[in-house]
Amino acid sequence: MKGEPELKKELNLLEITLVGIGNILGAGIYVLMGKAAGLAGNMVWFSFLFAGATAALSALSYMELASMYPRSGAEYEFVKRAFGERVGLFVGLLVVYFVVITSSAVALGFGRYFNNLFGSGYLTGAVGLFIFLSLIIVYGIKESARLAILISLIEVSGLLIVIYSGLPYLGTVNYLEFPDLSGIFEASTLIFFAFLGFEDIVRLSQETKEAEKTTPKALLIAIFFTVFLYICVAISVVSVLDFRVLRVSGVPLADVAAVSLGNDAFTLVSWIALFSTINTVLVVMLGGSRIVYSMARSGALPKSLSRVHRTYHTPWVAILSITCLSILFVMFRDIIIVASIANLMIFAVFFMVNLSLIKLRYTDPERNRPFKVPFNIGRFPLPPFFGILSIIFLFSRLSLEVITYGLVLVGTGILIVLLRTRKTA
Repeated sequence: MKGEPELKKELNLLEITLVGIGNILGAGIYVLMGKAAGLAGNMVWFSFLFAGATAALSALSYMELASMYPRSGAEYEFVKRAFGERVGLFVGLLVVYFVVITSSAVALGFGRYFNNLFGSGYLTGAVGLFIFLSLIIVYGIKESARLAILISLIEVSGLLIVIYSGLPYLGTVNYLEFPDLSGIFEASTLIFFAFLGFEDIVRLSQETKEAEKTTPKALLIAIFFTVFLYICVAISVVSVLDFRVLRVSGVPLADVAAVSLGNDAFTLVSWIALFSTINTVLVVMLGGSRIVYSMARSGALPKSLSRVHRTYHTPWVAILSITCLSILFVMFRDIIIVASIANLMIFAVFFMVNLSLIKLRYTDPERNRPFKVPFNIGRFPLPPFFGILSIIFLFSRLSLEVITYGLVLVGTGILIVLLRTRKTA
């Protein structure tokens, strides 16, 4: 809209990379490691490798598409270019679902950590976190990114403590032992949640300097760094504690630190896990508010959601909308179910992003691509094709309960799309 202030390009390569790493290293690894080890046994490291490889295949598609269309709409923008407004809007809504459900689940995790440490109600802690973070995000992208970077460094230190605690135990177990083969891939499906976050690098493209070049580099660095770190953590935890013990642990990484380093380490890792949940909610809300802003700016959502604060140059209406929806969804209680529903949403999104890249190779071949996915047969890119196959495989490991919840949300999204586009059809 004419006269409206624009988002400011303030993030450099280091800042956007650390924001992405911080979001990937979020609550997933601190909460889901025990359950994953229970499913995959000592081969949980392979589950992380498989999930990371699947995420990396989709990340390559994000890299090329982000270099073609460096806008904060990300998935909505990519799919709209390939398949039109209706499909783009539908995928954008799936991303909003993912953002709201994920931030709500992780905020509940924060509330429980907060309750254990300070004795207040977990719901109070979760809602208070949303209000606190929304004010920071409205205040400025630079300030939000700096807070995310600070907490990212704390998160990495926590995982390094866990890796260090496992060093004396390395080689004491058989790292190829597993309960059953299907459990390895069920664990991959569950812990895929622990890799989500790299796509938020793309959603912040409109506030990134030289986004066409910076965004793909940040994605590549973030993915490879976190895959390596996760595998090291997975090997360490099963070296210290039996995977059958980890299965029933509510705080698996803290328990591992306690066995190796004592109770002080347990308290320290618990505090780090608390900060980890803060960071995940912060960056998920950042990315989610930007895709809502971009969709509203293009007319797919109400224009009021695209309003930018004249002083702080942030999309304050989109931020507050994401905050309110997340507070409503905070009634979700089972983090395993919620993480799986979030995975289902993002499986659908990644499927469409990979498909969009394949289609745009043929329908928009002349567009400048500062980054191009390697390994092609003519115009046909192989990584997104294998990304689609791996996503379908992981989707097949989801439970019927999760798929049912997902179908309800998908049906609601289709209804919204039909109602929203009825006048322009």
